[in-house]
Amino acid sequence: MKVLVVGANGQIGKQLVEMIHDSKHHEVRAMIRKQEQEATFREKGIDTVLASLEGTVDEIAAAACGCDAIVFTAGSGGHTGLDQTLLIDLDGAAKTVEASEKAGIKRFIMVSALQAHNRENWSEAIKPYYAAKHYADRILLQSGLNYTIIRPGGLLNETGTGKVKVAENLDRGSIPRSDVAKTIFAALNEENTFWKSFDLISGDVEIKDALKKL
Repeated sequence: MKVLVVGANGQIGKQLVEMIHDSKHHEVRAMIRKQEQEATFREKGIDTVLASLEGTVDEIAAAACGCDAIVFTAGSGGHTGLDQTLLIDLDGAAKTVEASEKAGIKRFIMVSALQAHNRENWSEAIKPYYAAKHYADRILLQSGLNYTIIRPGGLLNETGTGKVKVAENLDRGSIPRSDVAKTIFAALNEENTFWKSFDLISGDVEIKDALKKL
């Protein structure tokens, strides 16, 4: 399986790209938006493509050409304005779903946010971010794609444990970014994650086992 990672230069994206690149079962293409980001990936022999989520659906579809799956890990980040939250986390995700359909790519994994599906549980401080994630997820749910929506809790830069807790609804919690990347990787071929969405936090069950129990 060849996987296009959208948001490949992000903290989760970089780890996922390297996991896929180092695996024997998949190939990866890193979608980046700046030319200067290319060298880091090229030095490791990783296929890259230059495309922007603020570009057209056709441009994103062209970037995905020849791939079998798309993982959307992109985000506007905590230091940008609400305009970028709208353009990247919502419209960028929506355009990527459209591009996946246009390119005939059926497998799509979306990285969302814990409890994005429950409005009553959104943090007031970042409510626009949750709204963007909520509607991006709904667009994917209403598509014809074979989706998995992963809603991780608070993201940490700690060393991952490889153990998680997954469920449709979870209380607040956190998880190392490396364990999010490992969960995405494990979900690529895990049929029990097909057409499913779930919250994800650190726990005491190995990732592969947790996904099989969804």
